[in-house]
Amino acid sequence: MQPIGNRLTLSAAAHPPKQKVRAMDCSPSTPWTGTLESPGRKPPVFDDVSSSSLKVAVAGLSARQNAIANNIANIETPGYQARKVKFEEALSGAVANGRSPSTVTPSVQNSLEPSRLNGSNVNLDEETLSHIDTTMRYQLTLRALDSKYGLIRDAIKGA
Repeated sequence: MQPIGNRLTLSAAAHPPKQKVRAMDCSPSTPWTGTLESPGRKPPVFDDVSSSSLKVAVAGLSARQNAIANNIANIETPGYQARKVKFEEALSGAVANGRSPSTVTPSVQNSLEPSRLNGSNVNLDEETLSHIDTTMRYQLTLRALDSKYGLIRDAIKGA
């Protein structure tokens, strides 16, 4: 039995992948039916601009953390070119122009910093600050996602 005030029901048993899942509003309306695996088609609850933007931000920040780790690990490698990950401008441009944020992918570029004597251009001070900044942004983004999904969880529980 559903709690009072909970109007969304999901009818799904143990379905194999690409099986249809049916979400139905208990009020008189047409139920949404779609496959969870079909490209470009997700349940509307998880396909809004904020959810998509936060998912892209998590992916971009994760890619940046990997690039920073690789840069620091290769600081003494002769000729190593530091890599920088950019996605914020593309993400804000997509949102501002009404495009789906999920189309944005992080871009990895070589740093244009001047090289040291061994040919490597990794700057440990810059990488350390970038690591701290990226970690704080990542944690903030995860908190925003957690809050968003917490609202959905509360709606499902009827709280």
